[in-house]
Amino acid sequence: MRAKLLSDTIQSRITIEKPLSILNIGSATGRTSEILQEFGEVTSVEYDKACCEFSKNILDMQVINASIIDLPFPDEKFDLVCAFDVIEHVADDESAISEMYRVCKASGHLFLTVPAFQSLWSVHDEVNHHYRRYRKNNLLRLFSGREGSIIKCTYFNSLLFIPIFLLRKTQAIRLSKKRKRKKSDFEVISSSFVNRLFYSIFNLERMLLKRWAFLFGVSLMLLWKKK
Repeated sequence: MRAKLLSDTIQSRITIEKPLSILNIGSATGRTSEILQEFGEVTSVEYDKACCEFSKNILDMQVINASIIDLPFPDEKFDLVCAFDVIEHVADDESAISEMYRVCKASGHLFLTVPAFQSLWSVHDEVNHHYRRYRKNNLLRLFSGREGSIIKCTYFNSLLFIPIFLLRKTQAIRLSKKRKRKKSDFEVISSSFVNRLFYSIFNLERMLLKRWAFLFGVSLMLLWKKK
């Protein structure tokens, strides 16, 4: 469902007169690159070598093994530079944004998602090797001094904020009492009924986000246009 939300945002907020040149940083196992192909030619970058091999051998998708803080591309090469749930994995997130800005064309767009609110920090973040979670002002501060403008900035996964908050706090209490293997949210929520319910709720939120922005949520999205 997040994939549809990303696609909706591009379709509604970016004027596409010809196929875009797109850089997808942190392509993982290729799902986001497949979505972005709808809008142009996608160059995929992934830091994890195992994910690169998976994309190449299983999906027949070429992925460049590189880091977001040292992108192997010339200045102003891409119309759209994406990093979905990437910069929270990097110690120096300011350098990550600088590199995204550098390889983005003038009048091009940077598109990011990040996990939101440090109060939601949990085992999920530890398992996924996050350095931090973000509030809106923290994320926008990374763009301070760069010429450009906000096209859309909103929290999302908002309707599920309270149940996810309770899930993570409950999990933390259980782990403090018993020595259990740490699990991400994706492993903890294994009920097919709960997953279907969450899918329906997120689909409703997706419709609402076409018109409004949310003031809180589990995640945060930013679409930013370079001057």
